Amino acid sequence: MKSYVDLAILAVVLAFVPLLAGDSPYYMRIATLALVYMSWTVAFNLLFGHTKQLFLCLGALAGTAAYVAVVLTQQLHLSPWVTMPIGIATAAALGALFSYVSVLRGLGIIFVGIVTLAFSMIFHNLVLGLRELTNGETGLVSRGLGFSLLERPIAAYYAFFVLLAGALAVYALLMRSRSGIAFRALSDDELTASLSGIDVTRYKVLAAAVSSAILGAGGALYGFYNGIVSPSIFSFVGIDIPVLIALLLGGMRTRLGPVLGAAAFALIEELVRPFGQLNVLVYGVLLIVVFLAFREGMVSALARAFAASGVSREKPARDCESRAAREAPPSP
Repeated sequence: MKSYVDLAILAVVLAFVPLLAGDSPYYMRIATLALVYMSWTVAFNLLFGHTKQLFLCLGALAGTAAYVAVVLTQQLHLSPWVTMPIGIATAAALGALFSYVSVLRGLGIIFVGIVTLAFSMIFHNLVLGLRELTNGETGLVSRGLGFSLLERPIAAYYAFFVLLAGALAVYALLMRSRSGIAFRALSDDELTASLSGIDVTRYKVLAAAVSSAILGAGGALYGFYNGIVSPSIFSFVGIDIPVLIALLLGGMRTRLGPVLGAAAFALIEELVRPFGQLNVLVYGVLLIVVFLAFREGMVSALARAFAASGVSREKPARDCESRAAREAPPSP
């Protein structure tokens, strides 16, 4: 149980955020969006941090789930509780397919990134081309389709809180299982892991399917919460770059790194919002700074700081004890 203390503290802190935001819809929306990006960053941590699969189609996978859920709800008049699982399953299947093909063809990190970036572009053009279903660049109105829960700010916040809790729970359970051992071996050396008997294809596809399902769940929920679904919302700049920065900022292969990184990025995003179209330039500069200053992320930096402070407190105490021992009179 001690290993889950950090998650319990995090849950308590996040549960009380609405009390701090008060009745402000603006601050509640910022807090809710932070939870969305936290969930997506947890998924990307499992995918890229542990299995080195650089998917540059995070927005496309989340958008796929959102469009599938909204279009089916509109066209077939189904409940969002029915269409959302279909959208999530579609995103998971696509992620598993990309992973399987990349492993089968022996694609490296860079080539996986190129292939998935190509899918991101295909998704964008496909949404624009299927104007009869997607309404093109204008997007689809998703408000009033039977998901009234997400139309209330506090209820929407706790819905995404449950999503984040579920993503962290799945991540923690996987890392404590045999799959976690395989993921750690893959992140260290894929060839050595393969030679030691680990089924590389199985565990990479598993990580991709689970991560894509989390991305899809966040995308589908966000699609109904936002009130409109459009390609610009699920763009590469709007999702992939922020999630990548958040993961690097918080720390890869850590449990709380994605959460801290996404929270820090949400704060930074509010600070750079006045820059307008120049925020992409700010993101690029921030990415360079993160690479240079936080190579192992905030979690590792904080851990080293706490360790150093603990050593500095213990050292004077040991010096006093040794000085007292030297000055003590000899026993008769």
